[in-house]
Amino acid sequence: MFEHDDPVLELTDEQCWKLLTNTRHGRIVLTAAGETDIFPINYLAHNNLLMMRSAPGTKLAEIAINENVLFETDGISSDEAWSVVIKGTARILQSGEEIAAAESLGLKTWIPTLKDFYIEVKPTRITGRHFILGQQPERF
Repeated sequence: MFEHDDPVLELTDEQCWKLLTNTRHGRIVLTAAGETDIFPINYLAHNNLLMMRSAPGTKLAEIAINENVLFETDGISSDEAWSVVIKGTARILQSGEEIAAAESLGLKTWIPTLKDFYIEVKPTRITGRHFILGQQPERF
């Protein structure tokens, strides 16, 4: 995937977005009223934003209280792994124009339930790492 000799490679923003664009599932972390929650969620990367869908419930309520979010997605194979983390702000799309534009992206729900609300995550920071997997080296 990425060529490097060190076991850990810090990814560029461009490399992170390539991974985000080719992946559909991650986890969003939300905090409200002193409680932190993490939810598995499917998403779509588009124009340096993440788009998600949700049904009414905890995710929407927590975003309405606190727009600051974390998002993480990763991949693991037999000899390599990677992780991308986004710190950013989330908002629930409100206007008919925004919702129509989001619907045109073709973001499908992960499970067969109605998810009529669209969430946009705008990154303020993106970091990523690629790992070559292996045993811990001998210390001595």
